[in-house]
Amino acid sequence: MTLKVYTSILFLFLVNSVWTRTVRQVYDDLDPEHWSHYTSECPQECFCPPSFPNALYCDNKGLKEIPAIPARIWYLYLQNNQIETLSEKPFVNATHLRWINLNKNKITNSGIESGVLSKLKRLLYLFLEDNELEEVPAPLPVGLEQLRLARNKISRIPEGVFSNLENLTMLDLHQNSLLDSALQSDTFQGLDNLMQLNIAKNSLKKMPLSIPANTLQLFLDNNSIEVIPENYFSAIPKVTFLRLNYNKLSDDGIPPNGFNVSSILDLQLSHNQLTKIPPINAHLEHLHLDHNKIKSVNGTQICPVSIALEEDYGYYGNIPRLRYLRLDGNEIQPPIPLDIMICFRLLQAVVI
Repeated sequence: MTLKVYTSILFLFLVNSVWTRTVRQVYDDLDPEHWSHYTSECPQECFCPPSFPNALYCDNKGLKEIPAIPARIWYLYLQNNQIETLSEKPFVNATHLRWINLNKNKITNSGIESGVLSKLKRLLYLFLEDNELEEVPAPLPVGLEQLRLARNKISRIPEGVFSNLENLTMLDLHQNSLLDSALQSDTFQGLDNLMQLNIAKNSLKKMPLSIPANTLQLFLDNNSIEVIPENYFSAIPKVTFLRLNYNKLSDDGIPPNGFNVSSILDLQLSHNQLTKIPPINAHLEHLHLDHNKIKSVNGTQICPVSIALEEDYGYYGNIPRLRYLRLDGNEIQPPIPLDIMICFRLLQAVVI
C-alpha cells in the first residue's frame, strides 16, 4: 500500500516536468526555417522561444490585458502582471492550451467573462494564485487536473462548482477567507480522484465536511480547529499526509483513537495545546508534536503495540515504523526515555 501511495504522490508532483520535457524533445528537432513563422505570430509583448514553440512567455511585462494567443500554444505564462480581466477574445484560437499561469495579477470574479474558462476544453492546469478573487470561479474546464487558488480573498464556493471535475487531483485554497459555513456536505462532490486538498490558513473552526474519499494529502494548518470528530478519518481511508499545525487542538478535542489510523504515515500536530501524545498507529512514520504543552513521555503508554509482543516478533512482526519524532518546544526534559527507543526501534531522529 505504501508503495502505491508514494507512486501516486510522485506522479502528482512530477507530471509537470515530464510533460514539459517530452514536449521539448519533440520541438527541439524542428527545422530552423520554421522558426521565423513562429516568431512572426508571437505577440510583441511576449517571448516565444524557438526551441519551445508551444510555450508563450508573457510574464513580468506589466500587461493589463491578455494578448491574442496563437493556436499552437500549450503553455501560457502570464504571471506577475497587472491583468484585471479574462475575456474570450484572446483565447479564440488557443484551442490547445494545457497550462495557464495567471498568478500575481489583479483578477476579480467580475472581471472573468462568463464561460471563458469552461471553453478551454483541453486545459489541465490553472494557476490563479495571488489575485483578488472572492469566490471560486465557475464554470471550470471539465478536464482540469490542478486548480491553484491560494492567497486570494475567497469566502464562497458556489454550489456544484466542482461537480464535473472528476479528473482534478490537486485543489489548493490555502490562505483565503473560508469559514466553516463555506464548506457544505456537498461542496467537494464530484472530486472522485482528488489526491491533495489544501485549506490551510483560512478561518475554519471545524474539520471540513465530506472530504473526497481518495484524498491522500490533507493540509489544514493555521486554522482554529478545536475538535476531531469521532471516526472522522474512516471516510477518507487513504489519507497519508495530515497537517494540523497551528490550530487549537487539546487533549479533550481528540477522540481516544482519533489518529490511530493505519493509512496515516505523516502526522503534523505542531503548535497546538496538547499535554500528552495521542494514540498512534504502528504504521506512522513521522510525528510532529513540537510546541505543545507536553510535560513527559511514557514510551510504554504511547507504544502502538505491546513491547512484550515486539520482543517476541522482532523485526519480522508488526513493529512500529516511526522514524522521526519531534517534541521540541514542549516541557520535556532530556534524556529520551529508554522505553521510547525500545518501542520505536526504527527511529532515526528524535528532536527534544
